[in-house]
Amino acid sequence: MSHLRHSGKSFAEQRAALEAIVRAEPVLMAVLSGARELELADSWLVSGGIYNSVWNALTGRPSMTGVKDIDLFYFDASDVSYEAEDAVIRRAEKLFAGLPVPVEIRNQARVHLWYEGHFGVPYPPLGDSREAIRRFASLTHAVGVRLVDGDEIEIYAPYGLDDIFSFRLVPNRLMDNRRTHEEKARRQVLVWPELTVEPW
Repeated sequence: MSHLRHSGKSFAEQRAALEAIVRAEPVLMAVLSGARELELADSWLVSGGIYNSVWNALTGRPSMTGVKDIDLFYFDASDVSYEAEDAVIRRAEKLFAGLPVPVEIRNQARVHLWYEGHFGVPYPPLGDSREAIRRFASLTHAVGVRLVDGDEIEIYAPYGLDDIFSFRLVPNRLMDNRRTHEEKARRQVLVWPELTVEPW
């Protein structure tokens, strides 16, 4: 099972494998470069753009298979108004207009203002973007990447990378995210039947 060739390896080896996959994906590199150009505070490329790219690369599927959009987080507590976030979104739309999938940008400093109305459960205010990543419904999905000085790629993976490389969806019980975990799992196994799902 060659798709599991990085499973069980050291974090350093898995980190190197993830960086190689990200660098080989032009869409991800375009978003990372654009995020730096936008000069957004505490910005991270997160979610499906990362883990879907890993699974596509390791199973030989075409680039961007299963990727509906690219999620880009930033954290700016100095202005949590909708208008400020919308201005960032409009700037980004122009920058990313040529990409094959949309880029969805959200200021994590204002998520608590709309989350309960949208999902029906309260969401405590965040302290930074990393905290938002730590709250993802699946431990597997809790990974962020960004470009830093010298075009180095910084990777934030609070729960490690082995679940991604083991094609294993593991729930994150830090919050009541059962519905999200189960919905994402149902969708993802249809595209990547190699996945195994740990029940909530």
